[in-house]
Amino acid sequence: MCSSSLLMQILVATFLIFILKGVCGATFTFVNKCSYTVWPGILGQPVLDTTGFELIKGNSRSLQAPVGWSGRFWGRTGCNFDGSGHGSCGTADCGSGEIECKGAGATPPATLAEFTLGSGPSTQDFYDVSLVDGYNIQMIVEVNGGSGGCGTTGCVNDLNRRCPSELKVASGGACRSACEAFGTPEYCCKGAFGSPESCRPTA
Repeated sequence: MCSSSLLMQILVATFLIFILKGVCGATFTFVNKCSYTVWPGILGQPVLDTTGFELIKGNSRSLQAPVGWSGRFWGRTGCNFDGSGHGSCGTADCGSGEIECKGAGATPPATLAEFTLGSGPSTQDFYDVSLVDGYNIQMIVEVNGGSGGCGTTGCVNDLNRRCPSELKVASGGACRSACEAFGTPEYCCKGAFGSPESCRPTA
């Protein structure tokens, strides 16, 4: 019997993921509060019950992850899949040619929710929302319960509206990172710009 001690929710703009942690691992619940359909993609070890699925606006879906699971979630948008699950997405496509990502990660730009679950009920979980691979949708990770004082993290602003024109892709549906777009040290925080002091925000 699993006992649960921590409920964590990941919200993407209006796309949401909850995590319920217990001695058997964690339950991730994805909730789509967007005004459009989102196709979550999943990459992690060990592999969960699915690596990608459709989530219509207003709907939710839960997945169980074992203790020690490590991986990432992202929301694909503008997808077109046929009745057999073959197709592709306009943003954050995983390149598998199917609704299931099957071990493939998101093609940038993609907003990522990254997790490393502790190896047991007394060990810490780590999570973040990363824009290192660019941005395509708003995302929030929110924790309810537990004793670790875990807080909400993520990006609630629609960065596509403020994306510089040279970084826009998918007709403004996503925003590339400057590192991916230009590959220079000042945007990739490497070389002479490899420290927090030298790698400063840019336009």
